[in-house]
Formats: sequence, structure tokens, C-alpha cells
Amino acid sequence: MWVTPIKSRAPSAVDTLIRVIDLRTLRQDPEFAREAQRRRGESPELVDQILAADESRRTSIASYEKLRAEQKGLGKQVAQASGDVKAELLTQTKALARQVREAGAAQHETADAFDALMVRLPNLADPAAPAGGEDDYTVIEHVGEPRDFAAEGFEPLDHIELGRRLGAIDIERGAKVSGARFYYLTGVGAQLELALVNMAMDQAADAGFTPMIPPSLVKPPAMEGTGFLGQAADDVYRLPADDFYLVGTSEVALAAYHSDEILDANSLPRRYVAFSPCFRKEAGSYGKDTRGIWRVHWFDKVEMFAYTTLEESYAEHERLLGWEKQWLDKLELAYRVIDTAAGDLGLSAARKFDCEAWIPTRGGYGELTSTSNCTEFQARRLGIRARFDDGIRPVATLNGTLVAIPRAIVAILETHQKRDGSVRVPEALRPYLRGRELLEPVE
Repeated sequence: MWVTPIKSRAPSAVDTLIRVIDLRTLRQDPEFAREAQRRRGESPELVDQILAADESRRTSIASYEKLRAEQKGLGKQVAQASGDVKAELLTQTKALARQVREAGAAQHETADAFDALMVRLPNLADPAAPAGGEDDYTVIEHVGEPRDFAAEGFEPLDHIELGRRLGAIDIERGAKVSGARFYYLTGVGAQLELALVNMAMDQAADAGFTPMIPPSLVKPPAMEGTGFLGQAADDVYRLPADDFYLVGTSEVALAAYHSDEILDANSLPRRYVAFSPCFRKEAGSYGKDTRGIWRVHWFDKVEMFAYTTLEESYAEHERLLGWEKQWLDKLELAYRVIDTAAGDLGLSAARKFDCEAWIPTRGGYGELTSTSNCTEFQARRLGIRARFDDGIRPVATLNGTLVAIPRAIVAILETHQKRDGSVRVPEALRPYLRGRELLEPVE
């Protein structure tokens, strides 16, 4: 496998086209893009504004290049002229130079206006994704039956009480040290995290993923390129003094890993799996899931990431979903798979599937894993391309959470608890806990 780094240089018109949604789609089928916006609950007028800005940009480029050609031609005439003719030509040269400068400034202005509009345009939602917002998802399938605690004759405890009894979760000291939505995993809780991480990394490695431990601090281009400085910016922690961002998912570092590179098409698909800490402000969740460790500011996660072709990305998306379902089956959880509505996709995704496990004390399903097909959106913004027989073009990127530790712990503790407060360890997880079959209370 080989890659060709792209040398750093001032962005050209070609570079700009590499880093945005394919303009041919907008120009040739603007109604498709408008409809994608409507399905997201966003304004379709943005598409028309972009097309108008694109026309202005191209017109200004043509004007500038025409004047530059005239300027070069006039320069040749000056070199060959003499006397009054040369003086007249020099006068024309000065006037034309002023026009060239003005045209160049206009070209930059129209390019900036175009870019400002383009960065606001999300990936075009897949027509198969349900239209609407957060509550307009479609349930694809149910797997397993939620446990009936009433039939077993006892009321299930929540993960907070179970964590306390097991000596596994310390929320009070987490809040004392770091504030709300922080926690300690202690004793068997810490062991449970390590077991889940190792089992997840093993599963992914067995499926052909390359294990990675990426940085959790990234530069602005990585965040911008992956689409996390748009509508999701309020949920991101930033260190302004050093101009770094704390990632909310290792998707950012994994996507940027091959930024500004040309990959060998024969090396696709490339699959990576990463363990990393993740940080989120949860800015839009005020008053929601404030108890326990379901929605927190810091958590560890194992994330799958794939680079492939656009044509193959749809099948790869199904494969990522299959690996997530395999994982949840190993944890012996009842869950459902949903097709996320277009308005809840986020900036980069064209389609997203969530796997939601049944959480007994919530009396409903909660998201444990998700997988998104970002098509060429991130690759264009990050300059990731591949060399094919018919030329060089952007690749497609996909991501899929295999395990977000706190939520997996919540689901395991609550689903597999016993009447005495102990918790049965799923069989597949036991080898990673030294054969332990039961987590027992310490008090």
C-alpha cells in the first residue's frame, strides 16, 4: 500500500472543488439537493444561493483570466514597440493592470462568498433516510425480547444503585472532583471497562480492522473537515490558547489520518478501529439524562472507521451495522435498529443507523451504537482521494461506534441484574474478566 502526500500550497479553484460537495450534483440536479434540504428540515433556498454564488464565482474567474490574457498580450507588444507607440502601450498597460487587480479582488470576494455558503450545506441526505427530525426515525427490526422483571417478581435497580452496591461507579466523587456529568469507574467497574474495550478491539481485529490509538486533541482543520465545527460546534470543547479541540469521537482523528493524501485504490477498503477518550459539552441536552452515567462529558469509546469507494459505501454501511449487531448479541441485550431521520443525521452523514438497547429502568430503548455513511463529504473537505484506473477522485468514509463504555455498562448492569443485586456476566465477556460469571455486591 502506498500514499502520495499532496504538497502544501495556496488553494486553487481545483482544490476548492475537491473540498466541498460535488458541484456537478448541484448544477445538474438542483432539485435533488433542495429535496435533501427539505428532508432535513433545512432551507432549500441555500441550494439556490450556492448556485448563484457559483455562477458569480465562475464569471469573475473568466473575467480575471480574460484580462490577464490581454495583459500578457499587451506586454509582448510593449517589448516590441518603440517611441510614441510604446508610450501609448505603456499607458494602456497601467490602466489594464488596475483592471486586473480589481478583477483579482472580485475573484477572491466571490470565491469567499461561495465558500461561506458551501460550508453551511450538509451532506445530501440519502433519499432512503426518513424525512423529519429526531422523533421521525423508522424502526428496521427488533432483536430479542426485553426482560420481564415483573414476571420474575422483583423491581429492577437502576445502574446508579447497582454501581454503588458493586463498588463499580462513584458519581459523587466524580462530581466533587470534576463537576456534574463526571464519574469514577472503580473496582469491578474499571475492570468491566477494560474487558469491554479488549473484547471490542478483538472483534474488530478479527474482522480485519487495523487497531489504533489516535490523539484526542486535534487541530481546527480536522474538526472542520469532518463537519464538527458547523451545527455541532456548541458541543465541542476547545483550548483557545493552543488552538486545539478535544474530540467528541475518534472519528475525527481517523478521518483526518489520510487527509491531503492520494491512496492506492487497490488498498481499499481501509478499515481502522480506535480506542480513545471522548469529550462532549452536551450543550443541547440541558436537563436530559442528568442522573447517572448515560449522558456524560467524558467517556471512552471504541470506534470503527472505513475508507472505500462511493459505490461500495452502501454495502460497507450494512457491514458496519452487522458488526455492531454482532457486538450487542454478544452482550445478550434486547435491542432495536432504527433508520435515523434526515433532520437528525448531523452535518456529515447521508444516512445513519442506530442500535438502541432496552434499558429496564428507563422503560424504553436508548442508543448504544450508531453507524453513518458520510459518502464523499468528509473526504472532499479533507482532500482524501484515491488513484483509480480512470483517474483520481475522492473516496467515501464511514464510521461506526462499536462500544461507548458508560452506556454499555448501564445496559449490562440493568439487563443482567439479579434479585440480590449481583449481575450476571454475559458469556462472551467472561474470558475478558478472568472467567468471572457474576459481579457481586461489596456492601
